[in-house]
Amino acid sequence: MTEERTTPLRQRMIEDMRIRGMGEKAQQAHIRAVKDFAAFLKSSPDTATPEELRAYQLDMTDTGVTPSTFNARIVALRFFFGMTCGREEMKRFMQFRTEPRRLPVVFSVEEVSDILMAAPGPGLKYRAALSISYGAGLRSAEVCNLRIGDIDSDRMLIHVEQGKGKKDRKVMLSPSLLELLRTYWREARPDGWLFPGLPRISPISPRQLHRAFTSAKNMAGIKRPPRCTPCATALRLICWKRTPTCG
Repeated sequence: MTEERTTPLRQRMIEDMRIRGMGEKAQQAHIRAVKDFAAFLKSSPDTATPEELRAYQLDMTDTGVTPSTFNARIVALRFFFGMTCGREEMKRFMQFRTEPRRLPVVFSVEEVSDILMAAPGPGLKYRAALSISYGAGLRSAEVCNLRIGDIDSDRMLIHVEQGKGKKDRKVMLSPSLLELLRTYWREARPDGWLFPGLPRISPISPRQLHRAFTSAKNMAGIKRPPRCTPCATALRLICWKRTPTCG
């Protein structure tokens, strides 16, 4: 297998994204989008004209590209032309598509209770982790990265460090959730990470948390439509979407 050559143009874009502080996945998505545009042009993307950009958007529309993919590619091209190519004027020829919004399928209080009670053991680790996700509205990665010191029982707050958008925030801690966390702490005596993995020097992973959620849901006997899957970015038990692209 031959290794793909990195052109000077792509290397400059990668450097621009690093300067902006983009994550690895976001960088890869931007590169894929520009590669798709270049494949459509059959030429270097930095030489594109407004008419070629318009034709590309029409082609995506005609070939049934989903609004989310369409918009993700437009975001990448806006960055590419604006930052890497210094062609801000090209942004005037890009349009976003409106994505239809669907109401979430919301679990009942009884269903949520059944899921939490069915969280796999031994111990209370996964029940406590899922309870934080539900009770405080934290994403799975945010739950996994919590440390003991992030639980502020004096002010009844949970400190979320470097959450979505790499921003810190504080969320409310309910008395019942605090009591569960105290019971879990007395049982497991975690040190450092609130939910340590194996080895204990690392936290549990979002994948492990999702597996625990799926196991608990199945154990609770809760069925959902085949296309209904939990959001990949947030383990929120009340947020389920009827869409094949969620998760």
